[in-house]
Amino acid sequence: MFSDGVNRPFLVNTLAQVTGTNVTPELFQTSRLSPGSLRYYGLGLENGPYTVTLHFAETVFDRRIQQTWESLGRRVFDIYIQGIRRMQDFDISKEAGGVNLGIIKRFNVSVSENYLEIHLFWAGKGTCCIPNQGDYGSLIAAVHAASDFTPTVSGLPPTTPGKKSRTGLIVGIAVPVGAVSLLLIFAILYMRRKKSEKEDDEDILGLGPRPNTFSYSELRAATEDFNPSNKLGEGGYGPVYKGTLSDGRVVAVKQLSVASHQGKSQFVSEIATISAVQHRNLVKLYGCCIEGSQRILVYEYLENKSLDQALFGTSNLHLDWPTRFNILLGTARGLAYLHEESRPRLVHRDVKASNILLDAELSPKISDFGLAKLYDDEKTHISTRVAGTIGYLAPEYALFGHLTEKADVFGFGVVVLEILSGRPNSYNNLDPEKIYLLEWVWTLHENDQTLELVDSRLTEFDETEATRLIRAALLCTQGSPMARPSMSRVVAMLSGDIDIGTVMSKPSYLTDYDFKDGTTLSTGRFLVEDDTPSIASRGGNVHLNYQPGGSNASGANTSWIDPASSPVNVTQSLLAGIRGEGR
Repeated sequence: MFSDGVNRPFLVNTLAQVTGTNVTPELFQTSRLSPGSLRYYGLGLENGPYTVTLHFAETVFDRRIQQTWESLGRRVFDIYIQGIRRMQDFDISKEAGGVNLGIIKRFNVSVSENYLEIHLFWAGKGTCCIPNQGDYGSLIAAVHAASDFTPTVSGLPPTTPGKKSRTGLIVGIAVPVGAVSLLLIFAILYMRRKKSEKEDDEDILGLGPRPNTFSYSELRAATEDFNPSNKLGEGGYGPVYKGTLSDGRVVAVKQLSVASHQGKSQFVSEIATISAVQHRNLVKLYGCCIEGSQRILVYEYLENKSLDQALFGTSNLHLDWPTRFNILLGTARGLAYLHEESRPRLVHRDVKASNILLDAELSPKISDFGLAKLYDDEKTHISTRVAGTIGYLAPEYALFGHLTEKADVFGFGVVVLEILSGRPNSYNNLDPEKIYLLEWVWTLHENDQTLELVDSRLTEFDETEATRLIRAALLCTQGSPMARPSMSRVVAMLSGDIDIGTVMSKPSYLTDYDFKDGTTLSTGRFLVEDDTPSIASRGGNVHLNYQPGGSNASGANTSWIDPASSPVNVTQSLLAGIRGEGR
């Protein structure tokens, strides 16, 4: 098979005016491109006949009449719907009569299992390197699916008029008219409801592997009408309840609150993301509920709850040394899968102890990775809205919104230190030199006393493993994202398969600030100062807007980097070197 060019885009934008259809030209200005295979899914559809409409326009190749190299390209692919090939060797420009000409293909399909699949597949035909390497495969501007059925309304049987009294005639007319009127009212209400459900059906098109769907009444019954006694906790997106389904499965029901910033499109995106990613160290999604205004996710239930409750709370769990080591190793493997193996690759953005859940065997499972940001293989992520938790935020992400997988590596490094020490990353009820965990561990490291970090509640531990974990954590929390290892290398470090090497010098976000003086600010550096550092021990989420050179009014753990000396290149993705294979 022909390989793509390096970092080929999966979106094609054009300023050309596409003609040839009665559809607005703006619809064709952005198209989805895939060199091999492109699939769309419709989930939870009502069974019945549907019309699938596909909009195409060749906006990559030049007009063939120009007799240029770029005009010789031919894009040929097959169209499958519901697993059946509906068109073979489909050539957009040939069908439309040229480039920059739109063409619409409609197909009548039957949905019998509440499920619709559209698959565009390149079978190796056409050109592969014109005008550039990787310019081949399926190209589509828009997908639309609409049901071909409407609710039916049965009227009353017609009455046969007879020669009766005026009263009988009035009654004979009034009763059918009244009955028909009532039926029409019910029909209008029913059609409005079905229209709303149809909009939900169309919104779900484009999802990955379909999750199961649950009705709102089913989840109400499972949680005993969302009884407060079944409440497991509440995060930034709403409360989570324990429930028991009719088949006996115990589940965790995440009900998104009205106050959440997550709208319908974000919710649908989260379903697609989570359902497409499966790993033994990731919390499993059983299904969802999209009914009216309700937006609910249904996860597997983990009886031992979260890692922070086991470490810092009143839990009766005893985490001995082998258990803590296995929790760290499993968490590292889960993050490595998100970063490098899952399709699509994901950045979690909020790696912390409360987002690591423990099953019956005390094996770790990462939760809330559905809030992660999908990789864009062409752009570095510069986010104006920082979403994460105080104490776990990498400096470049907290200050500049620069988001890569190395932000997760930083958060994991903090979690390693918390598991080793058995204390939160910031805790005011300690000696001044121990309040900030990162500051304290570097002091111990510089004095060659790192093993004093280990939780005193551990009656025994492996000193070699503990030293290796501490050195790995110091490397993960380096100020420069480029100095931090990838999570796959972290897994190898924890397992002892590769040498960690020499730990770099103390990060500048620690050396440039006197933690005993909250007013200290080095000249020419950006500072985010926290008036209440103890909030980190409470695991509060933070959503902040940062302006370079300004301070964070909402409060965050003190951290900063010198923009003049920072090696962060905010114009290039840190994963550029490993993305040659595409998605």
